[in-house]
Amino acid sequence: MNSKIKKAGLLLPALLALLGPRVAAQENAEKKGPPAEKHEFVIANFKTESGVTLPQVRLVYGTYGHLNDAKDNVVLLPSHYMANFHGYEWLIGPDKALDPAKLFLVATELFGNGNSSSPSNTPEPFHGPRFPVTTIRDNVEAVHRLLTEELKVTHIRAVVGFSMGAQQAFQWAVSYPTFADRIVATSGTAKTYGHGIVRLESEINAITTDPVFANGDYTEEPKKGIEAFAIVWEAWLFSQEWWRKELWREASKPGTTFESFVNNLKTNFIPGADANNLILQMRTWEKHDVGTTPGFGGDVEKALGSIKVPFLYMPSATDLYFPVEDAKYEAAFMKTGTLMPIPSLWGHPAGAAADPADAKFLNDNISKFLWGGK
Repeated sequence: MNSKIKKAGLLLPALLALLGPRVAAQENAEKKGPPAEKHEFVIANFKTESGVTLPQVRLVYGTYGHLNDAKDNVVLLPSHYMANFHGYEWLIGPDKALDPAKLFLVATELFGNGNSSSPSNTPEPFHGPRFPVTTIRDNVEAVHRLLTEELKVTHIRAVVGFSMGAQQAFQWAVSYPTFADRIVATSGTAKTYGHGIVRLESEINAITTDPVFANGDYTEEPKKGIEAFAIVWEAWLFSQEWWRKELWREASKPGTTFESFVNNLKTNFIPGADANNLILQMRTWEKHDVGTTPGFGGDVEKALGSIKVPFLYMPSATDLYFPVEDAKYEAAFMKTGTLMPIPSLWGHPAGAAADPADAKFLNDNISKFLWGGK
């Protein structure tokens, strides 16, 4: 199997379909990736933006490196769709943008990923479809409490986020405008616009129309619905040119056909994922809008204009989830932003180093932005 896809599979759950079982991919990351420690932060009586108060929420996170005495070497890495905290290891290492020998890296996991509080692991009366929709701001608020209450950190060096992690990066810049010195967002926007909501709704509908789904109270996973969801998702994941040039062959064993490749994507997409968890995180994605942050009256342009710290905005030039034109629109309102599209055919995953050229582009430019190239 091509090494570039193997690397990508450890960071982007959708690409795990190219690697086999999810567990094997995670074990590989834990064995071969940089040393990390897993932790859990518990919050009592957590009030969500929906108005529902959860008696207890758990936030799973990983750390790399060591917190120094001054507590001023922290970089936050908020996770993306259905990812665990290993999702940024393409950026971590002595020869990469984030050196854990110098930095303390905190990689958090979104609500709904199956490890942090999720529909699948929360007891009644909030189990399954009764788990409240959590927003990007809910996630940012929980992580802010983790940093300030658990780790006693009041300021961080940077936030670096990919995809839904980029959504969180934007929200950090608006909700806590001076908490981080610098912010990086790759393959993600400050708001989910109408076209993105329609896409996500089509994927949710693919799951919920499976009769086994039973309005979320299923006794077995709605396999057919999840397979239909996977096909819709994969159609948007890579660029059209990626498919035309058949770059999927780089991920495949000799003799793999287009039909068998696509079938593998359909039947082995995020193995073991719970349907309600998949839907919850899509609802989180849909509701993302920095303009609805208190004080901005739903005005995304005003919210973007409020960003105070240097912000490196790196959309993928061929992303179908977060089109580069949306990024260009948003960047026009950012006084401290630098727009730097990633020149790649890999579509959305380009923002997480799906290809070695993407990895070099990201590491070189993020390093230069954060540390002046040092």
